[in-house]
Amino acid sequence: MNEAHVAATDLGTQEAVVASGEKGAPDRRTGKVTFVGAGPGAADLLTIRAARAIEDADVVIWAASLVHEDVLQHARADAEIVDSAKLPMEGVLPFYERAVREGIHVARIHSGDPALWGAVQEQLDQCVELGLEVEIIPGVSSFSAAAAIAQRELTIPEVAQSVILTRLGGGKTPMPEGEEVREFARHGTTMALFLSAARSGQLQQELLEGGYPADTPCLVAYQATWPDELVLRCTLGELEATLKEHKLWKHTLVLIGSALSAGGTRSHLYHPGHFHGYRRADRAARRALRAERQGTQT
Repeated sequence: MNEAHVAATDLGTQEAVVASGEKGAPDRRTGKVTFVGAGPGAADLLTIRAARAIEDADVVIWAASLVHEDVLQHARADAEIVDSAKLPMEGVLPFYERAVREGIHVARIHSGDPALWGAVQEQLDQCVELGLEVEIIPGVSSFSAAAAIAQRELTIPEVAQSVILTRLGGGKTPMPEGEEVREFARHGTTMALFLSAARSGQLQQELLEGGYPADTPCLVAYQATWPDELVLRCTLGELEATLKEHKLWKHTLVLIGSALSAGGTRSHLYHPGHFHGYRRADRAARRALRAERQGTQT
């Protein structure tokens, strides 16, 4: 046996020891943090990728005040479960530091989608600074869950083609200049208002001042998809009273806009007169569609 073969054999043995996890073997794994979008609440609304990330994690961090405990059914029996509801950021950071030292996988579960009001960016920056591998898994947002429960499309042709996601100013997080609710309300399109139910009077006033008529339909969703979900319909003029009557001040989303009550209008995309790379247009339907568009423009 030559020296090169002996060296290769020794290296293979060493790698086998590390792979088998024998005591005293150096840990060559890279620490990883996965930010998991838990969706609006129901555990079966997790994506397959999110469920797999939780199952793979050595440490699962979740906030009992925001995320339904059913999502923990995907965690391994030997995983360390940490409730972050009472922890500041400084209480979570040590787990990321452990991930570096021990080469473990931490799953940080966020309600809804991590891209929306999840305080993810500051955590991501810390993880990058620590040299951790990072992954972000999107989740179903409560605004789309609420629309699904109410069986409404938020972007109905010729009624609303935009959805504004925002929150009321004056809370714990200051709003940048020009992002006040009354300013967004001037667009008159569909709006989803997060983290605003506690100041229902101010919310109703700013929406009215922005130009929504008092009879504009609203949808109030409390803990959408949770076992105790509550979804209510009212008009803008009734919004404050509705929120106060049901004592809704947290875990509550408000949708507003004409799309919440409008009937469906014909989509040109599925019109027989419309063509694209996979479908030819019917000639007669094409002429009718052109005439319809010209009539709308004049």
